[in-house]
Amino acid sequence: MRDFARLVYLSARLIAGRWMWTVPLVPLLWLAFLILRLLVGWETEAYTPASVQNGLIGMPLAILAVALGVRIIAGDIDRRTLEIAYTVPGGARRVWIGKLVAAGLMLVAAELLLAVVIVVWLTDFPIGALYGPLQAAAFHLVLAMALSALFKSEVTGALVTIPLLFFGLALSSTRVSPFFDTTQPSIVDVADPSDILAWTVQNRIGYVLVIAAIGVLAFARAEQREQMMSG
Repeated sequence: MRDFARLVYLSARLIAGRWMWTVPLVPLLWLAFLILRLLVGWETEAYTPASVQNGLIGMPLAILAVALGVRIIAGDIDRRTLEIAYTVPGGARRVWIGKLVAAGLMLVAAELLLAVVIVVWLTDFPIGALYGPLQAAAFHLVLAMALSALFKSEVTGALVTIPLLFFGLALSSTRVSPFFDTTQPSIVDVADPSDILAWTVQNRIGYVLVIAAIGVLAFARAEQREQMMSG
């Protein structure tokens, strides 16, 4: 466990730099902007619990996930250290899993900070609302990791993932979206509670499987040494 904790720490340094402790603070800039809008009168209506899952937490957390995800595998390509990763005892996958865990911990820390600021400054919300944003962030983390490995570029991976992120956000009222939010009036006001529960279970279990599948495919792609080193 001590060795793995050391690996996660070093992995965090690789994907976030020496100022990695400040990374979870970055999404707070979004909340600072929203609070400023309320203070100066640009926004006249107070935020409600229905706006927490996606508008206040989900979107900034997912964007941070993309920024971290593209650096897990493609970061080694851009820094010309991919060949070194293949020589690590235990395989290159061990290095990338350490980075993936480090990125996940940063996302959890960022979400907790967002939640505290929201409760203090904006609105109360049920603790269960924290799972939805974390699911969306985890999905976009592995998606960005996979696409950046596929295109062998951090920038290209981010440019492909970000439009998919906002497309999923626009479809947040449907159960196929990683941002599926059952607190929206368009769902609560028209659907039966039993249907909402069934849709939620389908969405949550489905995305656990999707996230795992994308992660496996990303590692399988990255372990094709000849293809990754070519070009």
